Amino acid sequence: METITSIKITEAEWEIMRVVWASGTVTSREIVKVLENKKQWKSATIKTLIGRLVDKKALMTTKDGNKFIYSALVTEENSMEFYTDDIFSRVCDKQRGQLIANMVMDTVLSKSDIDRLRKLLEQKEMTALDEVPCNCIAGQCECNLSHH
Repeated sequence: METITSIKITEAEWEIMRVVWASGTVTSREIVKVLENKKQWKSATIKTLIGRLVDKKALMTTKDGNKFIYSALVTEENSMEFYTDDIFSRVCDKQRGQLIANMVMDTVLSKSDIDRLRKLLEQKEMTALDEVPCNCIAGQCECNLSHH
């Protein structure tokens, strides 16, 4: 699997990719079976989304008789990293800590997740800044407005 990380996947396309990532290889019929009930989407809608993902090179298609088998060309991990980077690129660097705090508060976590986060935060604390500088252009955030 390639490490393509710059493919922007829409919210609807994520639903398709989750089925593919979970299955490894899957037919459109199998994707439809999973998502028709979950999302109340029509088969044609799901097939359109699959086609878009093939066009974006997020999915590979292999013909097997009269059906197509789909597999991911991007990993779930790389896609999550791209998605996270995309979210963080939209907020002031000074607000990222609050964004992460909000994510933690709004997420169900296991004890092992919390332990892993605690260890990561202890490591990050060793190189932490006293204050994170603003990365925004003039007029783009409140902290920047107060300094210009």
